[in-house]
Amino acid sequence: MSSRLSPEDRYTIQVAAHGVVTLMASSVPGALTAPRAGIAAAKAMSTATGLTGEVLAEKPPRLPFKGSVAEIAKTVLPALTRSVRTLDRVQDGESDNFRRTVRMIAESAANANAGGPTPAEAEMLRKIEDALRATAS
Repeated sequence: MSSRLSPEDRYTIQVAAHGVVTLMASSVPGALTAPRAGIAAAKAMSTATGLTGEVLAEKPPRLPFKGSVAEIAKTVLPALTRSVRTLDRVQDGESDNFRRTVRMIAESAANANAGGPTPAEAEMLRKIEDALRATAS
């Protein structure tokens, strides 16, 4: 099943999912809030199943998350779109599994702190959702 994914495809999927954790945690800066969001998102990622879960369970090589949220988003959001396209091509239904997994990761981070998502988290959720839907272009 996973042999149909190249190492580059696997890395793109890992960048996309781990990047969502990073983006969501970075959307709520603070000594306690950012770590809580990151931990909640990482726990959600660990529940992934199917081909998506298999790829995310691997230890990724060095991830490219340095700089501002804007710089990280320039890498992560296109990786989300490429991941959906790749998984759609490789296995029926796996792109839907990936989308559900990414949404769960992002929503877990957004709900990790009291009061629900902040405006910044809500905006990041929207950007992530847009990237997941951008596969038609």
